[in-house]
Amino acid sequence: MTESLFSLIANQVGSPGGGVFLWVIIGLSTFASWFVGKRLKSKFAQYSQQPIELSGREIAERMLQENGLNDVRIISTPGRLTDHYNPADKTVNLSEAVYNERNVAAAAVSAHECGHAIQHATSYSFLTMRSKLVPVVSIASKMMGPIMMISVVGAAFTGNPLVLGLVVLSLSVTTLFAFVTLPVEFDASKRALAWINDSGQTGSLGQKQAKDALFWAAMTYTVAALASLAQLLYYLYLLLGRRN
Repeated sequence: MTESLFSLIANQVGSPGGGVFLWVIIGLSTFASWFVGKRLKSKFAQYSQQPIELSGREIAERMLQENGLNDVRIISTPGRLTDHYNPADKTVNLSEAVYNERNVAAAAVSAHECGHAIQHATSYSFLTMRSKLVPVVSIASKMMGPIMMISVVGAAFTGNPLVLGLVVLSLSVTTLFAFVTLPVEFDASKRALAWINDSGQTGSLGQKQAKDALFWAAMTYTVAALASLAQLLYYLYLLLGRRN
């Protein structure tokens, strides 16, 4: 299957419509990202209507305490769906709604972020790898903007393999980061759902809803990773085509 995909991309890159093929990739990626994002917001809105006794902050406190993580702080952060765990200062950052509200959606997000804290405490290999890649990804991402601008203004992709090589290098780093992120996110959700199930905080219906909400959250990372891979393959074959 992979070989067929490679052949398809190689043929398209060598054709006059190679640029169109890139726009098809971008279009499909954009649509998939929009669809998954819309579905995610819909699920969280739906499950925000399912009340439970504890707030997101209280869920986080209990999960961290039961896992012996007494040095992790829980912080309320502005915005919506801005929830994240910061390994640099050991903080579980919960958006205002998740921090304060008492519903299944808040519980799922809160427990998921605590899952990252547990990963950090147990030196989960993919989280460690992801953290080490962050500085490199930051540089690669900053490179992409000017490179793309040069390509559009000067049509540099047409005859400059150096520019193509820089694009491939940058996309290789960001694609690697995207795929390393997947097991980190799926594992955090697995830990969250296991704790929710054992604690019984949401009831059987809430457990199913939490699982569904976290599934769609994980799909946003999956779509991003596949889109990054598709673009990398396109530019890689374009570069190889220029060398032949």
